[in-house]
Amino acid sequence: MMARVGIETSKDDKTKPKDAIEVISALHISESEPPYPYRQPIPISLASNGYMITFEEAYPYLYFEDQVNGSKMIVDYVADLFNLEIYGLEIDRWATYELDWINELQEKTLVRFEFMVNSSNDSFGNKSLDYVLRNAPASEYCILQGNVSNNFRFDGKLGPANHLFIQPNGHWVTLDNLINFDAISIVVRRCRLSVSDLYSFIRHWRTGGSRRLTFLRLEFENRRIFENFQNEFEVVGRDISGEYRLSDGESWHFDHGYNIQRNDGVKAVIDFGADYFVMMVCIGDTLYDQDNYLKENSDQQFLLHQNV
Repeated sequence: MMARVGIETSKDDKTKPKDAIEVISALHISESEPPYPYRQPIPISLASNGYMITFEEAYPYLYFEDQVNGSKMIVDYVADLFNLEIYGLEIDRWATYELDWINELQEKTLVRFEFMVNSSNDSFGNKSLDYVLRNAPASEYCILQGNVSNNFRFDGKLGPANHLFIQPNGHWVTLDNLINFDAISIVVRRCRLSVSDLYSFIRHWRTGGSRRLTFLRLEFENRRIFENFQNEFEVVGRDISGEYRLSDGESWHFDHGYNIQRNDGVKAVIDFGADYFVMMVCIGDTLYDQDNYLKENSDQQFLLHQNV
């Protein structure tokens, strides 16, 4: 396991932390690659101050016998050197301890958090994900990729955040979870929610629930059949076409959307198929301005091709 510290600039893509400039890394001493003719990792007894240092790819690698303290040391060092707060964190199931000391280190909420799949160990991390869901607030991006068992359940609330991604293992998300997620944009892959669950969520939204939500995309693990949609809700328009710009710069295109309305008059477009369900809330007065939508760095996310 390697701990890396990187610095993002104003030109970096905030949705892709790997664009950050890496400045220092911490590894366990067993991962050191000693120079020829040694065949075993360099013993820690040869190190000074409890660690060894090498320079690779133009920045330093520090090798520690205690990597937990090593990870803390390099984060503290870079934060103090550049007078910066921690912007984002990527961890796997073995590094949840980092949440505790980062929360102690600074009061400011992380902007970006990612819980990653451990490529070298795909075993279930139920306890780790539960801990992450309860202790890892992120104001902008919250990305959850960990492996959990089929019987994993979460009974708490998550958010507020702007963007929530649960991928590729969103089979644990229930109707109650979806209702209790506080986010502007939500994407769940390998979703197991039923059509009945989704109809219940729409009713929840129509009566004023999930008021911050503007975009919801669910990709189903198994195919779904949406029957009697128009009979379930008061549809005020159909065959709606348009597109919605996603946070990663891509767009969701739709040609056969249904238009529904919340009790306070706010409208949303529903687009669904056997493999997906998408809900897009119509907010603002520039929903039909194609020229503005196509401008670079436009703040218009939603484009409708006809009035709804």
